[in-house]
Amino acid sequence: MDKRILGTGLEVSALGFGCMGISSGLGPAANREDGIAVIRAAVEHGVTFFDTAEVYGPFVNEELVGEALAPFRDQVAIATKFGFAFDADGRQAGLNSRPEHIRQVADASLQRLGVESIDLFYQHRVDPDVPIEDVAGAVRDLIQAGKVKHFGLSEAGVRTIRRAHAVQPVTALQSEYSLWWREPEAEVLPTLEELGIGFVPFSPLGKGFLTGTIEQSATFAGSDIRRSIPRFAPEARQANQALVDLLGTVAARKNATPAQVALAWLLAQKPWIVPIPGTRNPQRLQENVGAAQLELSADDLTEIADAVTKIEVHGDRYPEQLQRLIDR
Repeated sequence: MDKRILGTGLEVSALGFGCMGISSGLGPAANREDGIAVIRAAVEHGVTFFDTAEVYGPFVNEELVGEALAPFRDQVAIATKFGFAFDADGRQAGLNSRPEHIRQVADASLQRLGVESIDLFYQHRVDPDVPIEDVAGAVRDLIQAGKVKHFGLSEAGVRTIRRAHAVQPVTALQSEYSLWWREPEAEVLPTLEELGIGFVPFSPLGKGFLTGTIEQSATFAGSDIRRSIPRFAPEARQANQALVDLLGTVAARKNATPAQVALAWLLAQKPWIVPIPGTRNPQRLQENVGAAQLELSADDLTEIADAVTKIEVHGDRYPEQLQRLIDR
């Protein structure tokens, strides 16, 4: 698979692998052996960039990723994240990006991952109670100590990005971006291009919706985050089907799938964009990886751009309590 550069020096595969869904977020956790197997299959397909976080599980996803990638440690880059607090029972309990907490998380993540240095350490969500300069300074200290190689932000607004970057260069921003969430195009992408920061879109397939495999009658398990997302309400899914139909039309002409077109569209936007689709299914993995070889012509991209301007996406992307965690 072709490589791309995030920031000024983190070389990774053009498509990464989002590991969250193996352990949490999309219903019950996968069987551990199956999760390890699909991560190792991704390496065999040329993926060298893997994304996890302490909050996924919590904690167990980092352990699984560390075990899965142990035989390939010199071939891959692992990204993980800090920024949440946990109660005595290990449940998420708000935000915490105080410098002393960042240092504690780094040490715990290093142990769970079984690595000597974290390749990319993101602030998972901006903490309004901690100046971003203090956060960037704490990660800068970890970089100087050899515990972290690169600093990242997630769901940060442009003012926060600029302030952090002035203290410690930001290698990558991770935020949602896909054909059904294009808000980053207005301010974020131009800022990243100006500052030389890479972009890692999560949910590049719209949490599965853009694959065209979620039926209108589909229901979601109680632990599946899509159950609470307004965009996945039945009436919203019906209204948003027009976007899937567009991808299907292009896919049929390109001998591809809607998911491959959605990923190829992202790759075509900027050479420093690295989407991180995730899956538990080996067949879906192979399908996603195939998107890296799909070339959309200028006419294809124009057709998609013209069509999406006429499609109104229905439903918020998060419930209200999660919307409040997004930095503007």
